[in-house]
Amino acid sequence: MSGAGSDAVLSDNAPITVSPSRWELLALEAVLAPLRAWTSPKFFNLDNIPAQGPVLLVGNHNLMGGIDAPLLMPAILAERGRVVRGLAEHVLMVPGVRDILHRFGAVRGTRGNCLALLERGEAVVVFPGGGREAIRRKGEKYVLKWEGRTGFARMAIQAGAPIVPIAMIGIDDAYDIVADGQSTLLSPVRGLVRALGINPELTPPLLRGVGPTPVPRPERFYFSAGTPIDPAPWRDAQDLDAAAEALRDVVRKGLEEELRFLFDQRERDTGRTLSGRLRGLLPF
Repeated sequence: MSGAGSDAVLSDNAPITVSPSRWELLALEAVLAPLRAWTSPKFFNLDNIPAQGPVLLVGNHNLMGGIDAPLLMPAILAERGRVVRGLAEHVLMVPGVRDILHRFGAVRGTRGNCLALLERGEAVVVFPGGGREAIRRKGEKYVLKWEGRTGFARMAIQAGAPIVPIAMIGIDDAYDIVADGQSTLLSPVRGLVRALGINPELTPPLLRGVGPTPVPRPERFYFSAGTPIDPAPWRDAQDLDAAAEALRDVVRKGLEEELRFLFDQRERDTGRTLSGRLRGLLPF
């Protein structure tokens, strides 16, 4: 693996090293506390994440993208002692929001930023499906939209970084999609999205949670880290495109296995719902 040294530069003047203060972590915990209480998350196999050295965490984007993932980062910090560097969507990198994201390790989602961080031995999380996987349509619950997405595999091969599949479930069951972004009902919203210069494919759906409200149903969130995948077998490939596709498919299979593991755990969990969790607190 090549070294990037201390002179590595990230876009948007993002800090190359990040160490949130105790007060910042307490503030983050306070912000996440209602979501944590509502969803009572469970984490499995986080010890599969190396405690040091470069690693690429590759996850599935669930409905609307940013609801469940924030709970994962503090759990990894607590159990593995690592600040995970997120690759944020370009639309989020606006003044104000960008500064907050930088404080907690996130950077603009570019290959240059990803490679610079991996070469410094950081833990980086990426969601190959991007916005299209998060902005779901009807019938796409927990579907991976990875067609043509090989950039993360190229970065892992180039940096010599192991890949750990990260599976997450819960939020896709906390909402029903009343109308997806391609429906006639949401054509005015689609027009606004287009006017803002955003791909109309990313028009958000109309959601229903508790009753007719936008409050998510209190489904438990589940997270699991899979066995690390070493990119070494693909490092000397003559055809990098083919190598990246092959590695992507191996990672996809690993992530799908972790999703099946979580579905099985959920089926056996009497505390999946809020009522089940409350019953579990009763002394009889």
